[in-house]
Amino acid sequence: MIAVIDYGMGNLRSVSKAIEHVAPSADVRVTDDPSVVRAADRVVFPGQGAMPDCMRCLAESGLGEALRQSAASKPFLGLCIGLQMLFEHSSEGDTPGLALLPGEVLAFAKAPETVAAAYKIPHMGWNEVWQVKPHALWKGIADGSRFYFVHSFYCEPAEPALAAASTSYPDAFTSAIARDNIFATQFHPEKSAVAGLTLLSNFATWNP
Repeated sequence: MIAVIDYGMGNLRSVSKAIEHVAPSADVRVTDDPSVVRAADRVVFPGQGAMPDCMRCLAESGLGEALRQSAASKPFLGLCIGLQMLFEHSSEGDTPGLALLPGEVLAFAKAPETVAAAYKIPHMGWNEVWQVKPHALWKGIADGSRFYFVHSFYCEPAEPALAAASTSYPDAFTSAIARDNIFATQFHPEKSAVAGLTLLSNFATWNP
């Protein structure tokens, strides 16, 4: 069973439908029930919205502790805010994260006027993702493949070994992280055509 976390915000339908498409035999459940999350074989935390709202919803619903347990013991995929909330702190609203990984979430700096038109905030649209270390979820995905992004904040891991991919906008930032049973992306694989579906398919069969 694959649990897709419903915390009151997030692109839940497109994420669940994409997983159902690539893993038709899986039991995909969109849920806000901590007990279902604990019982799941795999957990996906989709992201959309603001970090303060995300963390408040997790605390009020009891999902925060269920996510901590899941991220410690089973295949876990975080998407967008689902990546950001894994870290210790976000500058968006001066918000503490789950602190499962060391590092900060920072806002994009405004680009110099000479390039500002090309690098608007939020970073929105297709961009290249460069794999900085091998991983099972990259199987069948060419290095430099384009994925879809929508975000104004990015993670800065305190440990460089956490980085699984890098993207430039205009400077390089970490666009995916990996450690043990956790993989998380700043981009949205559910909106990223063939490359994104390949990543989700890899997650559905990943045994870290």
